[in-house]
Amino acid sequence: MPQVPLQITFRHMPHSDAVEALVRDKVDKLEEFYPALISCRVVIEKEALHHQQGQHFNVRLDLHVPGHEFATTREHHEDFDIAIRDAFDVARRWLEDEARQQRGDVKLHDTPQHGKVARLVAGERFGFIEKADGSELYFSAENVVDPDFGALEPGMKVQFIEDYGADEGPQAKRVSVGRHSAG
Repeated sequence: MPQVPLQITFRHMPHSDAVEALVRDKVDKLEEFYPALISCRVVIEKEALHHQQGQHFNVRLDLHVPGHEFATTREHHEDFDIAIRDAFDVARRWLEDEARQQRGDVKLHDTPQHGKVARLVAGERFGFIEKADGSELYFSAENVVDPDFGALEPGMKVQFIEDYGADEGPQAKRVSVGRHSAG
């Protein structure tokens, strides 16, 4: 477990031993991958919506590692398990980036580039970004930082880091919605 005891909070919903076990398992897996995890706080919240809209769940995850803090909130309209999974997937990608930086695999001076979503292949969970020079760059759903892959739309402006995968070739990493002009 993290150095500081794991904190799990349920808001506007009853405590669930099964959900707590799921969260503890996911935190254990994060710590196996990144043993320097100092603390983890998870808030699972059920929002009261109009009865015709169903249920809406938010999962907030706060991590602290030496020298850095990370927070993400994921939402799902019907299933808190999906929101939990998505929050921990984002956290794992962030920890992977932290580990790569510590190993020197990622240059700390990588500058985000700007572009726009050219097209998405939702069923396969990947897409292409049109770079400022008009060329296109592949990206997968696992490399979308914020918002999640399902929230992206063609034409949406994004920022990303261009990386070269040994097997995959050039691709976009750390894709996020940007507030800029897409050349």
